[in-house]
Amino acid sequence: MRRIEDVAALEALYGPPGAPALRKVADRLTPLYRKWIMASKLCILTTVGPQGTDGSPRGDDGPVVLELDAQRLALPDWRGNNRLDSLRNIVVDGRVSLLFLVPGSNNVVRVNGTAILTDDANLRARFEKGGRQPATVIVITIQEIYSQCARALMRAGTWAGKDESGDLPSVGDILAEMTSGEEGGTPYDAAWGARAARTMW
Repeated sequence: MRRIEDVAALEALYGPPGAPALRKVADRLTPLYRKWIMASKLCILTTVGPQGTDGSPRGDDGPVVLELDAQRLALPDWRGNNRLDSLRNIVVDGRVSLLFLVPGSNNVVRVNGTAILTDDANLRARFEKGGRQPATVIVITIQEIYSQCARALMRAGTWAGKDESGDLPSVGDILAEMTSGEEGGTPYDAAWGARAARTMW
């Protein structure tokens, strides 16, 4: 297998980017990028750190981020599994990217930038739901914001409405496999819905 080892060789295989791909990039929220991101309830957060990279879905029942100003977004860290992979990375290496998705749209908006993690009481309080607050908030400073090509979601038929999850293993199945049956399985799956409802925020 031939390995591509330099950027010139890579670029020779593809050619230059089209002008619109470069001209659509902004360094802050514009009115239309703001409208798009505020419509997104789901984003994928990617980080990098000493142990490698991490990608984490982040979702909410309204806009997944809060605008602090035209160059800063706030993303609450709602309760999860406490692995803290993304948060550990941000503490030691603030480089982040976010992909914002909106159901029904094949477009994706990407934000590249830097992030810090804070437990600021006033900021956490802005996300309060049902008496609960996130333990921390990720504050992202935008360096680039731009729309992605829609082809990937179009190829995958992401929003075609077809449920293809019927044959997938459950998390209980995977946990049972990884623990040789000591944990997981049907009891884990059966209890998950109620546990998630209790600990959603």
